[in-house]
Amino acid sequence: MLGFALMLYIAWCIGANDAANPTECAVGSGALSVKKALIIFSIFVALGSLMQGWMVMKTFGGGISEMRSVYDALIASLATGIWITVASYFGMPISTTHSAVGAVMGVGLSYLLRYGYANIRYEVISRIVISWITSPISSIILSAALYIVLNKIYYKLSSMRIPADKLFRYLMICGLIFSAYSFGANDVSNATGVYVTFLRLSGALVGGIDMATALMLASVGAFGIILGGFTAGHRVIATVAFKITRMDLVSGVAGEFANALVVWLFTTLPYILFGYGIPISTTHSSVSAVIGVGLVRGGLRAVDKSVILRIISSWLLTVPLTAGLALSLRILTQIILSV
Repeated sequence: MLGFALMLYIAWCIGANDAANPTECAVGSGALSVKKALIIFSIFVALGSLMQGWMVMKTFGGGISEMRSVYDALIASLATGIWITVASYFGMPISTTHSAVGAVMGVGLSYLLRYGYANIRYEVISRIVISWITSPISSIILSAALYIVLNKIYYKLSSMRIPADKLFRYLMICGLIFSAYSFGANDVSNATGVYVTFLRLSGALVGGIDMATALMLASVGAFGIILGGFTAGHRVIATVAFKITRMDLVSGVAGEFANALVVWLFTTLPYILFGYGIPISTTHSSVSAVIGVGLVRGGLRAVDKSVILRIISSWLLTVPLTAGLALSLRILTQIILSV
């Protein structure tokens, strides 16, 4: 029951912070209102979770460190959720995946203080560092390239007296649908991994998750994400949609499709090749796509460098902050339990 409740909380946190990832371009370009964008987001994030979310099912924290008890899982989940909640309140788009990794790392560091070893898998940290580079660069390059192509198409259609604005609004909606589907397929695992971890620590789960259970968890995770998006997603949406750069229909469509393609490819191609999808930061992909279209439109003058600096700082601080919070909570728990 505790694991189920925390899974819902983490799913809510994901929706509160990450609902901006598929919706920001549609809202920022003026194609859709926040409410309409979130309705479309809800439908297709649920579809993506059910259709492909099981491909990226994983344990909480990406296996960066061993968690030995339900106390460990509780502390890691709370540290993750607290940081995401705070960041969402201030409108900062952060990585929920990296928040979970940092929190589990903090639990591992508590063992270093108590037993003299941390049992931290440093290859996971190296993958995170690589993802900080590959995902944003892929999105920036792809969104810039798409903008150049789409801009030429837009002006060609306009010169032929074809209603380009109306066509690009439809393209924007298609991009939002694709992006929301990809988001659901990749990010629902961040919530379901909490419950899987609790099941394994309690001994209720030995081996893998069957398909029926995976679909049930994906359904619950999708519900929590949708709830978080509607109740608290507007702050982060406002930051990414309006404060990084000014978007029009062309730049919005380019950013939306670039983000969707990067997330979907990281989810699907590795599964086809290796049997498992790669859970990347959809936030890094989304924000970088917006930065990419801003840069190609007007260079550094077209983007708000102070906002980008604050966002990147929050990305870099996510792992150490959640690790420190989890470490502090674990030490406090040890003190309480020893009394």
